[in-house]
Amino acid sequence: MIAILDYGSGNLRSALRAFERAGKDVVLTSDYSVALEAEGLVVPGVGAFGACMQGLRTVRGDEIVRERVKLSRPTIGICVGMQIFFADGVEYGNHDGVGIWPATVEKLEARVLPHMGWNNVEVAPSSTLFKGVEGESFYFVHSYGVIKPIASQALQSWTEYDTRFLAAIEDGAISATQFHPEKSGDAGLHLIKNWVSTL
Repeated sequence: MIAILDYGSGNLRSALRAFERAGKDVVLTSDYSVALEAEGLVVPGVGAFGACMQGLRTVRGDEIVRERVKLSRPTIGICVGMQIFFADGVEYGNHDGVGIWPATVEKLEARVLPHMGWNNVEVAPSSTLFKGVEGESFYFVHSYGVIKPIASQALQSWTEYDTRFLAAIEDGAISATQFHPEKSGDAGLHLIKNWVSTL
């Protein structure tokens, strides 16, 4: 069973439908035990970094994610759900993140923000998420991102939008995408199925 963490943020219904299409039972939940014990956990995110972190803490989501990492239980973050996995973010002030990876989520240096639309991804070698969709485009909506490579053995995939920024990361049992796979058509569904296949 896949749990989609309901903490007051994110396109929960579109995420629910997309992950259901991957062939697993899916539940929306804010229950600590259900989210911790689920075969796979999805952490969506829409809005500002600080507001998402505040919502996440109200359901102890930050604890859930850190505990799942310790237990090597598959977890994926989407859009701001990816950003909050990092150490901190600077959107509307400085805010601490969950702290899985040591980087700051910064404002993109671009002529037009938000970055909204379809972009290709420079896929990390040996990526599991992107297997079979390496040359496809994915749908992005954001103004902030990780723009410096992080000191980690994690697989890091990148996209260019005036600034080069982190599009996806795969690090053992935890993965994340800056784009919305649930809004990325067939390529996004293929990526979701790739993740589900690892459960």
